[in-house]
Amino acid sequence: MNKGIKSVVGNVELNRDLLLLLTIGGLYSISIFLSNTFVNIFLWKQAGEYSTIAFYNLAVYILQPITFIIAGRWAKKVDRVIVLRLGVTFLSLFFMTVLLVGDQAAKYNIVLGSILGIGYGFYWLAFNVLTFEITEPETRDFFNGFFGLLQSFGGMIGPFSAGYIISRMESTTGYTTIFSISLTLFVIAVVASLFINRRSVEGSFGFGEVLKQRKKNKNWRRVLHANFSQGLREGTFHFVISIWVFLITDSELSLGTFNLIYSGFSFICYYLVTRLVKPNMRKRAIFIGGLILYVSVSLIFFFDSYTVLLIYAGIIGTAYPIIYVPYLSLSYDVIGSSWKAKEMRIEYIVVKEVFLNGGRVFSILLFLFATFLFDAEEAIPYILAIVGIGHLLIYFFVKNIEIPTNKKERKKSEPIISKEVSEEENR
Repeated sequence: MNKGIKSVVGNVELNRDLLLLLTIGGLYSISIFLSNTFVNIFLWKQAGEYSTIAFYNLAVYILQPITFIIAGRWAKKVDRVIVLRLGVTFLSLFFMTVLLVGDQAAKYNIVLGSILGIGYGFYWLAFNVLTFEITEPETRDFFNGFFGLLQSFGGMIGPFSAGYIISRMESTTGYTTIFSISLTLFVIAVVASLFINRRSVEGSFGFGEVLKQRKKNKNWRRVLHANFSQGLREGTFHFVISIWVFLITDSELSLGTFNLIYSGFSFICYYLVTRLVKPNMRKRAIFIGGLILYVSVSLIFFFDSYTVLLIYAGIIGTAYPIIYVPYLSLSYDVIGSSWKAKEMRIEYIVVKEVFLNGGRVFSILLFLFATFLFDAEEAIPYILAIVGIGHLLIYFFVKNIEIPTNKKERKKSEPIISKEVSEEENR
């Protein structure tokens, strides 16, 4: 490694595959943060109906876990790197399709959501597994820290920059511009993936065996229930809040500012929580974060102003790290002490994803059912009050989890890495 790079990263030996994976992850983060929030607004401006956006997101969350299962099987039977390339290729195809259909995108909302869900499924399964395989104990902290920095940078700069570009251009030109930029970044990511060394594969795909473990392993069952509960909030909140910000302000720049404040608070709090929350404080932190999130919902019920929404952005940007850092650590401690965790790490990641997206799908189906029976504007506050409790319920599912202290039991697997924290809020 040359002296220039070493002065930045410190005394860390970086190989080519690790740098390429970081490059792909960075391109993904910037591209998704730049455009993903505004796809919902793009569809809303064409259709003006919550159902159009709901079905778009429903397609994403149905196809994503299905693809995760397929990708998990292929990752063991074909090649992890090929699965990653498929993910980046489908994400490129998504933005290409958005550009091609243009002002007819709302008519193809389910098709677009399906393509995006497939892209997410292939990409995140491969990225999670490759992160584990490419990094070593001595490079893992650097990788996670630097990748977190890239995600935070994308979260702060992407939406605000996109909002500024859209607000300064006429008609749909701004949307075309940011979607084109995202497409370009993903094409570069596809090219970068061609240089990652292919990974040899071994073993059979035991999705069913790991799924059945929830009947034998109480801790694993509790984690899966908590994942479903997590998805309960995310499924509806992911698109409704963005639309509300846009409706109140009629400005994409204001939505970009909302995300800038959220990501800024999140960036600071992720750093603080990582430093301050110790293993014996995890469950308490999960409860506090979940309670803050649920109480914050009252702000958007009783106050109809952009200023209050910005306060809400700061609060949830603070609360999410308080939940996610200890919650994911606890979840992967459970996996690490579970049956055949080392050999079945892919299957554990896949099953976890299925339950998470199951909660998201249930949330959106509840939203569609309620808005079909009642006036959307009147029903939505009640829906948010119901699904908004999802993150608070996480605590009640995990509070009785006890990780084995016996070293032999705890050493059933190496640490498993996941990037679900940031992804869950930006998919």
